[in-house]
Amino acid sequence: MPNCNVCFRNCELREGQRGFCKARICQDGRIVPENYGKITSLALDPIEKKPLNRFFPGSLILSAGSYGCNLRCPFCQNFEITWSEEAERFRTEAEYVSPEDLAATAYAYQPKGNIGVAFTYNEPLIGYEYILDTAKLVHKMGMKNVLVTNGTASLQVLEKLAPYIDAMNIDLKGFTDRYYSELLKGSRSMVMDFIREAVKICHIELTTLIIPGENDTPEEMEKIAAWIAGLTGVYEGRPGNEIPLHISRFFPRFHMQDRGPTDVRRVYELAAAARRTLKYVYTGNC
Repeated sequence: MPNCNVCFRNCELREGQRGFCKARICQDGRIVPENYGKITSLALDPIEKKPLNRFFPGSLILSAGSYGCNLRCPFCQNFEITWSEEAERFRTEAEYVSPEDLAATAYAYQPKGNIGVAFTYNEPLIGYEYILDTAKLVHKMGMKNVLVTNGTASLQVLEKLAPYIDAMNIDLKGFTDRYYSELLKGSRSMVMDFIREAVKICHIELTTLIIPGENDTPEEMEKIAAWIAGLTGVYEGRPGNEIPLHISRFFPRFHMQDRGPTDVRRVYELAAAARRTLKYVYTGNC
């Protein structure tokens, strides 16, 4: 049986079987993205909503999402299209939009301030083939490509996309293996490896969502900030401490409604801790 090589799971799939992400499938002995071109969400968003605060600030970007995800965050804010039962219906109901049509739509919105396409909402890298095909066309039209990703993807996937991606916001959801493996069903080491290489390729901003009782201590934030500051080979010669970090407030959502929102004072406290090391720290949802 063939293996999927997108992420650390390396799902071994028999004919007709879908992977953990529910978006890649074995067809004719090959692993292919079943969600190719199946768009569930399309919106013209402020670039700061990605969030990207230091990449063409004040501009708009056409944001497109599909379905499926290779993590299982219980607090997912887009659970309707990622891994909930509701997401199942998009296999048949999602509208197909060709790479040519998506690129053309982005181009048509240029007069309104659109700078390109952001692949976002669900986890885009599980369908990287569609991103690759579309991003090439977007670049030919003189526009930008943005990824909003959990960073749980192989370096081979990153290498294929690298020439066509201009900016990314990558989740660094926490800084312990327990948090990643037990709560998110993910791999912290894969995310960190992905970030180490991504910062050499394009403009990068990182996001950490603060979950009460999970990743909300100043000590953990100090470790996150120190690791970010120590990244080397950063894009265009920028030092690691100039990589922007977004610290966001949690609200009860999806399967995590057993606690209240993150205390605003805690978010500001953690931002202050990060600012002792990093130059650009932003707070979100406060």
